[in-house]
Parts: sequence; structure tokens; C-alpha cells
Amino acid sequence: MVDLHSLTTFGVPATADTLIHADTPEILLSALRTAHGANTPWLVLGGGSNILFTKHFSGTIIRNELHGIHIVEETEHHVIIDIEAGENWHTIVTYCVERNWSGIENLALIPGTVGAAPVQNIGAYGVELREVLVSVTGYDIPQDTIRTLSNEECGFGYRNSIFKQELKGHFVIMSVRLQLSKQPQLRTNYGSVEMLLKHIPIAERTIRDVYDTVILIRKSKLPDPAQIGNAGSFFKNPEIPSTHAHEILAEYPSAPIFPLPNGKTKVPAGWLIETLGWKGYRNTDTGSGYAGVHSDQALVLVNHGGAQGKEIQDLAESIRKSVWQKFSILLETEVNIL
Repeated sequence: MVDLHSLTTFGVPATADTLIHADTPEILLSALRTAHGANTPWLVLGGGSNILFTKHFSGTIIRNELHGIHIVEETEHHVIIDIEAGENWHTIVTYCVERNWSGIENLALIPGTVGAAPVQNIGAYGVELREVLVSVTGYDIPQDTIRTLSNEECGFGYRNSIFKQELKGHFVIMSVRLQLSKQPQLRTNYGSVEMLLKHIPIAERTIRDVYDTVILIRKSKLPDPAQIGNAGSFFKNPEIPSTHAHEILAEYPSAPIFPLPNGKTKVPAGWLIETLGWKGYRNTDTGSGYAGVHSDQALVLVNHGGAQGKEIQDLAESIRKSVWQKFSILLETEVNIL
């Protein structure tokens, strides 16, 4: 039995039968083939920033520790880079900003590894990964082969992809290819970003300005996992029919809802949760008091130091139930619960 406590950002007690550190493609493929051939449970773990263990994992944890950045193509206008899946995502964003390569500066400080980024189609402050992703290369387990999927084949949606759907458990990402611009077209029209940058004339703004601003916002809203256990946003922002949104506005005229191009309306999950009084809650009435909702951001569930994974899961279910009862909206989790 191995201890996984330090390998996840929630920091809850977690164990597994076996842990393999895969720092070469050969070790990664060997571990996957062995686990698949033995028909035993397995899980590839990256930065551990999007997972909540609620019980012992009876199987093999394979930690993807593939590292490397390679320039595939570079022109006067753009650069295409190939990044190994075990690289830290924010480190890569910083690497690109330092070289004035634009496209992912709005995605600064998102926790996790590069390999996890396409799975979630990570997005923030008006930008999504799919806008710069060229392809994803990985190991197709049933076919026992390495293959590359184009952007179109990844089936990207809001916090969704083919890797969470048809290929879940059948495809392990080994590298990601991105195309970034040397002629930046900055995306600063997202409310809080624009507000903090308004003192800088549009023509004078830089990639670094956007990067620094996003980091400032994220640090003010999201707790550092090194200080308090969490996995960032626990729930997805729901998309609801416009008629449903109008019903909410009738009761809450200042509700921060946003019309979407697909005809639906996005409602911030954090607003729903905060409106129902969950912000700052701790489970002293039902458990240890260590599981709670962050005092500054209702979208973040936290471990105050001694919570069990099951306590956080139970808290999440209580929140989902209360949101459903009040707003008839069923929140979906962003975090994988095992």
C-alpha cells in the first residue's frame, strides 16, 4: 500500500495498492500495458489538482512525469511547440509569456499538468485551450498504439472533450501541440481583466500585462493549495435555457447571468452557492469541521487540515441538492471523485 496524500491538492488521506513514477515513455507504456493486461484498476495521475479520493484505490496509480518542450515550427508570425504531458501547466504559460508567444496568457495559474489541460479543455477569462491547440498525441490502450488526434477529433466543448467521453479510460495523453502567435491579439474584454487594465492604453498593453493581471485576479479569488487543501473550482458553471434564466432574474434582478452564442444562458455556480448561504460554511454540524466552502469563493470546497475525502463529497452533494431544490439546476462537478 502506498500513500497518495501528498500527490493531490486536496490533501485528504488517500492510498493505493501500487504507485509507478513514469518519467519516460517506456515506463509509462509498460505500466499501462501491464495494468491493462492484468485487468486491474489503474489511474494516470498528473498534478493531482482535479481529483478527490474518498476511499482506498485498489489498483495501480501511474504518475505521468514526462517532461520536455520542443519547437516544431517557427515563422515570423507564429510558433508551434510540442509539450510533454507531465509538464506543469503554469510553468509552460510563463515560458511562453517570457518569449512573447501569445495565446495562453489568460490561462495563467490554472493548476495541473499539460496532459490534463485538453481533457478539461481548460478555460479562463475569455480564452479556451481549444483555440490554440493543434493536436494531442497519446497511447491508445485497446489498439496498443500511439496516435495523434487533431483539434477537431478532440471533440472540445465547455470543460469537455473526447477524453472525458468516448476515450475515457482508453487513451492516455503523452504530449500536446500548441500554436502560439508572435503578433499578439490580446483578449482583455473579460470584465475583471479589463477593469484592472483600464489604466493602460489598449495600444500599450502587453502579454505580460494580461498574464500579471490574471495571476492577480486568481490569487485574490482562489486559495493556494499549499496553504489550504482544494482543487480549484469544484463545480461547472451551468448552462440553462433562457426562459429558465428569466425566471431567476424575476426573483434576483441583479443575478450575474450571461447569454451564450448557443442560445442558452450561463449562470455562475459560485453565485448560486453563495446565494444559498454556503460561502464560508464548515461541516461542524455533520462531521469533523474540516470540510468546508471557502470564505472568499463559494465555488471552491476546501480541506481545513483534517477532512476525509468522503466528508468533502458529502458536502458537495448537500450543496448540489440545495441548488436543485431552490433553482432547479443540477450542478455538475469539475473534480473527479473516486
